[in-house]
Amino acid sequence: MKNVYPFICMGLFSLVIFSCTDLFKREEDKKPIARVGASFLYEEDIKALITENMSKGDSASFVSNYINNWASKQLLLSKAKINLSEEKLAQYNVLVDDYRTDLYTRAYKEALMSRATDSVITDAQLADFYEQGKENFKLKERIARIRFVALPKGFLDKDEVSKRLKRFKVEDIRYLDSIGVQFNKLNFNDSIWVRYTRIFEEIPPITVDNADKYLKNSQFFELEDSIGVYLGKIEEIKDINDIAPLSFIRPTIEQVLLSRRKMNYLRKLETELLDEAIKDKEFEVFEIKE
Repeated sequence: MKNVYPFICMGLFSLVIFSCTDLFKREEDKKPIARVGASFLYEEDIKALITENMSKGDSASFVSNYINNWASKQLLLSKAKINLSEEKLAQYNVLVDDYRTDLYTRAYKEALMSRATDSVITDAQLADFYEQGKENFKLKERIARIRFVALPKGFLDKDEVSKRLKRFKVEDIRYLDSIGVQFNKLNFNDSIWVRYTRIFEEIPPITVDNADKYLKNSQFFELEDSIGVYLGKIEEIKDINDIAPLSFIRPTIEQVLLSRRKMNYLRKLETELLDEAIKDKEFEVFEIKE
C-alpha cells in the first residue's frame, strides 16, 4: 500500500497540472479585445451581441460603445472595492450571493414547473372556482355586450343596415357581412363583454357624460359626428359592483389557478428535497448552544 501511494499522488498531481494547463490553454485561445487591470473582455463575449442586420459602421460603433461601458463599469467596481469599507463590501457580497442563488434556483424551478405542471385549466375547474368565490368577482368598472357599425357620411343604405342590425337574424348577419367592407368599423360579436372605456374609444359620440343615456340594456342608438354615423345595439350591461360574468374574468381565474398549481408543486418539491437530503444525510441542523 505504501508503494502505491506515491503513484496515486503523482497521478493526482499530474491531473491537476493537466487541468490547469488545459484551463490556461482555453484562456489563451480566447482573443482579448480590452483589459482593465486583471479583467479581460474577449471577442467571443461581444460577438453574440452583434446582429446580422447591423452595417459595418453600426457594428463598429456598437463595439466601441460596449467596450467603453464595460471599462467604465470595471473601473468603478475597482474603485468601489478600494474605497468601500470592509463592512459594506461584506454586506454587498452577501446580496450578490443571494441574487446569484435566486437567479439559479428560479431558473431551475421554472424549468421543472414547465415540464411537471399541467397548464390546462378545464371548464369545470373554472366554473367551480367561479361559483365558490362569486362575491370576490365584483366589477370595478362598467362593461357591456354590444354590436355596432360605423358608416361613412352619406351612406345610402343606412336604414337597411339599421333594420338588419336591430333584428340580427341569420340572414341579417349574412347581409351585413356581405357589405361589411363598406363600413368604417364593425363589431358583430355581441357575446363578448367589453369595457366602457373601449366603447368610448370606438364610438366617440358616446362619452362618460352621456353613457347612461345610450348604454342601456336592449338600447339601440344612432349617433353622428364629423367622421360618420354610428349604429349600435346594446345587448346587456353590467354596472360597478355587479358580479363579473365568468367569460369576462376567465383569463384572471386561469392565472390564479395556474399560480396555485405551481405554488403547490413547489411546496411539494421543496418538502421532498428536504426529506431526501435528511435521509441521505446531506442536510442536518446542529444544536445551537446558548
